Amino acid sequence: MTDTPITGAAMPASPPVHGDGDALAPVTQAEKSWGWFAIFNIWANDIQSLFGYTLVASLFISYGVSGWTAFLALIVAGLLVMWLVNLSGAAGEKYGIPYPVLARASKGTQGAKLPAILRAIVAVFWYGVQVYFASTALALLIRSLTGAEGGGMFLGLTGIDWISFLIVWAFHIFIFWRGMGWVETFLNIAGPFVYVVMIGLVIVLWGKSDGQLLSAAQTIFANPEGTFSTELAGFVAIVGTMISYFAAVLINFSDFSRYARDKRAMLLGNLAGLPLNMILFSALALLTTAGAAVVYGEEIINPTEIVERTDSVLLSVIAAVTFFAATVGINLVANFIPSVNGIANLAPKRISFRTAGLITSFFALIIGGLWTSFISEFGIGGFVNTLGATLAPVYGIMIADYYLLRKQSLDRDALYDLEGGEYRYGNGWNSAALIAFFIGSIFAVATVWVPVLQALTGYAWVLGAVIGGVAYMALTKRP
Repeated sequence: MTDTPITGAAMPASPPVHGDGDALAPVTQAEKSWGWFAIFNIWANDIQSLFGYTLVASLFISYGVSGWTAFLALIVAGLLVMWLVNLSGAAGEKYGIPYPVLARASKGTQGAKLPAILRAIVAVFWYGVQVYFASTALALLIRSLTGAEGGGMFLGLTGIDWISFLIVWAFHIFIFWRGMGWVETFLNIAGPFVYVVMIGLVIVLWGKSDGQLLSAAQTIFANPEGTFSTELAGFVAIVGTMISYFAAVLINFSDFSRYARDKRAMLLGNLAGLPLNMILFSALALLTTAGAAVVYGEEIINPTEIVERTDSVLLSVIAAVTFFAATVGINLVANFIPSVNGIANLAPKRISFRTAGLITSFFALIIGGLWTSFISEFGIGGFVNTLGATLAPVYGIMIADYYLLRKQSLDRDALYDLEGGEYRYGNGWNSAALIAFFIGSIFAVATVWVPVLQALTGYAWVLGAVIGGVAYMALTKRP
C-alpha cells in the first residue's frame, strides 16, 4: 500500500516550467479555442467511421435480437459513454493537460507511463486498422473510376488495395505534420457529409427492396425462437461491446477536452455529439444492413461493399470520398493523438510530437497491412471486448483518484515535476494503482475468454472499471 497525496491547487494563470516535450505541454487559455461544434465533430467522426459501421452491423447480426432491441441498446450505450467522458474530460478542460500528464496524479510520474503506453499500443493498433478501412474507400473510388479488378492477391489484399492502403497511410502523415489546426479543420469538414451518403444509400436500397426495408430492419436478424431473456442478453452484450469500443477515448478524452473553450463547450459538444450521432447513425446502419440483406441476399457489414453492389458510379465516388474522410477523421482524433502523447511520454525531453507521429505511423503500416490476413480472424466482437477490458481498470482508477480522493483538485506544477513533488510516490510509481490495475484487467479479460465467465462478457468493461476503482480505494491510505 502507499500514501496518496490528496491536496492540490487550481490551475495557475500561466503554464508551469516543465521538462516535457511539445506533445505534453499544457494548453494555454489562448489555445483553448474549440467550441461545442469541434467537440461534436470528434464524435461525428468517431461514430461514423467504416469500422464503426462494420461493428454496429456485426452486432445486429451476431446477437440475433430484434431491430428495436439493437437500436435501443445503441442509444443507451451512447448516453452512458457521454456521461463517462464528461467525467474523464473534466480535468483536461480545467487544467489544460493531456491524459499522460493527468495519469501521473494516480499512477505516479513514472507509473503513468504504463497506462499511457498501454493506451498508445491500443491506439496504434486501432490506427492501423482504421488506415486499412479508410483504404477500402479509396480502393472503391479507384475501381469505380477505372473499372479495374485489383490484380493478384498478397496477404489478403489486391494490388489496388495495397496502393490505396499506402496512399491513405501517407495522407495521415501529411495531415498530422500540418498540426492540430489542420486536424480540427479536417474534422469540421468531414463529419457531417457521411450522413448524406448513408441517407442516399438507404434511399437506393428502399427502392430496390420494394418497400420491405422497414419490416426487414425489425425482424431479419432476430432469432425466431428468441425469448425475453435472449433479447435482454443481446441488449446487454451490445451495450457492453459499444462501451468497450469507446474504451480508449473514455480514458484519454482530456487529450481533446483541454482544447475546449470552457466546460460548457465540452458538455454541449458531448451532448450533441454522442446521443444524437449514435441515434442517427445506428438507425441508418440498421436500415442499410437490413436493406442489403433483402436486396442482395447477403449479410454485408462493410458499407463500401454495399455501395459497389448498387452499380452507381456517382454514388460510389461520393461514398468513397466521404467514407474516406470520416475514417481518416476518427483516426486522427481517437487513435493518432493518443498514440503520439503516449509515446512522447516515454521520453518527454527527446521524443517530439512529429517524432512520435512517425513512430505511430510505422507500426500502423504493419498492423493495417496484416488486418485482413491475420488480425480479423479473431472476430470483431472478441477483439473489441478484449481491448476494452484491458483498459477498463485504468478508467476506474483515474476517476476514483480525481473525484473521490482529490475532490477535483490537482497541482499542475507538481504534475510536471518529474524529479520530486507530491506525485512522485515511491521511485515514481504508485503501487496501489499498479496492483488495482492488474486485479481489474485480469478479471475483465477473463470474462471475454474464460468459458465459465463468458456470461459476464457484456459487463466486461463495467466490471473492470469498478473493480479497478474499488481496489485502488481499498489499497490507498487516507489521512
